[in-house]
Amino acid sequence: MSADVPDRNGLGMTLFANTGFLFTDLPFAQRIEAAAAAGFDGVEFHDELQREDAPAIAALLARLGLRMGGINAHMGETAGRAALPGQEAGFMADLAAAHAAAACVGAPAIHVLAGKGATDAATYRANLRRAIDATDRLILIEPLCPQAMPGYHLSRLGDALELADSIGPRLRVMFDWFHVATELGAPAAAKALLHHRPLIGHVQAASVPARAEPAPEILRRFRDAGCTTVGLEYRPTQPPAAHLSSLRAALAR
Repeated sequence: MSADVPDRNGLGMTLFANTGFLFTDLPFAQRIEAAAAAGFDGVEFHDELQREDAPAIAALLARLGLRMGGINAHMGETAGRAALPGQEAGFMADLAAAHAAAACVGAPAIHVLAGKGATDAATYRANLRRAIDATDRLILIEPLCPQAMPGYHLSRLGDALELADSIGPRLRVMFDWFHVATELGAPAAAKALLHHRPLIGHVQAASVPARAEPAPEILRRFRDAGCTTVGLEYRPTQPPAAHLSSLRAALAR
C-alpha cells in the first residue's frame, strides 16, 4: 500500500502495523503511538480513519515519523459492498469518504472490499471501474479465503488477478499470505507470488493456519519477490514489539 522503499533499519523492507489487527485494545490514535513505540516503520488501516479526525491523525503520523500505508473503504456488516447490486450509490459514497481520508493522511492506496451475500460479478467489475475514475489512489482488491470470510465475493487469487489484468494498472491485487496460502497451499502461493508479481500492489503477512505472527520465511519470500513493503496483519500471541524485534533479527542473518 505504500511505495516500495527500504526501511530505516537497513533490511530492505518497510514493515507496517495493521491497526485493524494490532493494538486493538487501544483507542485508534493510541494504536498508532503503540506501533511507533514498538518500532514499526509505518501503519496501515482498516476503515477506522473515516470515523476519526483525519487532520489530527495526519499530524500524529508526522510527529511520530511513521510512513502511511493504505486504508480500507467502509467495511460494515457485509465486508464492503462493491459487488452488491443496488448499492452503487452507497459504494460511491464509501469511496468518496475513503478518498478524502486517504488524501488527508497521504495514504497511497484504497482497498475496495467486494462484500458478501447476494453479490454479482458484473456489478463488482463496474464498481471497480467507477472507483478508478473517482480517485487518484491505487485501488487494491484482496481475495479472502472462505475459511476466514464465508460468502465473500472475491475468494480466489485467480479471479483477483484476472480483474487486475483486464481492468488495468490502477487496480492491483493485495496478496495476503494467510488467505492465499490457505487457498493454494504454501508452495503454490510462493510460485504465484513470483509469477504474478506485476499484478500485485501490496502484500500482507500472517501465519497459516492460525493467522498469528508470521515466520521470517514468509517475509523472505516477499523480499525475494521484490516486495519491500509488507503489512503485518495478524492476531498477536505475544507483544508485537517482541515479535518485530525477533523478525528483524532473523531477516538480518
